[in-house]
Amino acid sequence: MIIGSGPAGWTAAIYAARANLSPLCVVGIPKSDPSPVLPGGQLMLTTEVENFPGFPKGVTGPELMEHLQAQAERFGTRVMQDDVSECDFESRPFRLKTADGASLQAHSVIIATGAVANWIGLADEMRLARSGGGVSACAVCDGALPVFRGAQLGVVGGGDTAMEEATYLTKFAGTVHVIHRRGEFRASKTMQDRLLALPNVKVHWHQVVVGVHGVDRIEAVELEDVRTKARTRLALGGLFVAIGHAPATGFLRGSGVELDSKGYVNLRSRSSSTNIEGVFAAGDVCDSVYRQAVTAAGMGCQAALDSERWLAACGVH
Repeated sequence: MIIGSGPAGWTAAIYAARANLSPLCVVGIPKSDPSPVLPGGQLMLTTEVENFPGFPKGVTGPELMEHLQAQAERFGTRVMQDDVSECDFESRPFRLKTADGASLQAHSVIIATGAVANWIGLADEMRLARSGGGVSACAVCDGALPVFRGAQLGVVGGGDTAMEEATYLTKFAGTVHVIHRRGEFRASKTMQDRLLALPNVKVHWHQVVVGVHGVDRIEAVELEDVRTKARTRLALGGLFVAIGHAPATGFLRGSGVELDSKGYVNLRSRSSSTNIEGVFAAGDVCDSVYRQAVTAAGMGCQAALDSERWLAACGVH
C-alpha cells in the first residue's frame, strides 16, 4: 500500500506495479471531504514546473500529477479515493483504517504523504496561490519563472528557509522585500549576513501581511506594524511565503513509526526504511531539506525497490 499521491507516491506506485506487487495507492482525500482540494500534493498549487526533467517547455503541477497517475495506473496500480486515518503496524499483515470507514490490509506500506506549507491564512493569498497569480510557498520551484524576473518580490519569514528563499530570488528580482514580524531574524548568522550583504534586499521589520491585493495576479500586500498597528501598502509582483512546513504525519500517532522533533518520519541510514520492518517512507514526509518534486520522485523509487526486496526476503508473493 502507498499512502499519498504526490511525486513520491506515484513514482513508488509505478515501480511497485511494474514489479507485480499489486500496489494500492490511497490518494489522501476522502470522498466525504466537501473541500475542493485535489490529491497530488503541493504541486497542485504550482502552475508552472520548469525544473522537472523531461519537460523542456515546462508543465503545470496538475498536469504532471495527471501524467504520473496515468503511468502508475497503466501498469496496474489500484487507486482509492480516501485518507488513511489510523495504522496498526503491530499486526501482520498491517491493518489500516480510513476516514471513510474502510479497513485495509497490506504486507508492506510506503508512507508518501508529504508536507504542507504553512500559509499566512488570507483568503486572497490562497486564491492567488491556487490560480498561479504570483503567490507561492517555494521560491526554488517558481522564482525563476519569467513573470518574476525584474519584479518587486516579497518573502515572508525570518528563519533559515526565508533567508535561503530570499537569497535565491535576488538572482532574478528587481528588489526582494523580506517581511518579518520581529526586529531580528531567527535564521543563522551566516545566512543572515549572506542575504543582507546583497544590494537588492530590503527588510521590513515588525511587519505582518494582513492583506493580499490583486484580481488575476498579485499587485500589492497590506502590511501592519505589530507595534503601532499602522498599515502601509507595498506594491509587489510576487509573494513567497517561507514560514515553514508541517509534515503530514498526524495519522501516524500511536503507530510506532519513529518521528523526529519536527514530526518528519525518521529513516534508517542510506535507505527508505523506517524503524518498523516493512514500513517505508519517501518524499517530503521524511525530507525537510530539499522538498523538490524530483527528489521526492527519486525517493519514491527507492522506497518501492526497498519494499520489493524486503517482501522477497520475507517470502511474500
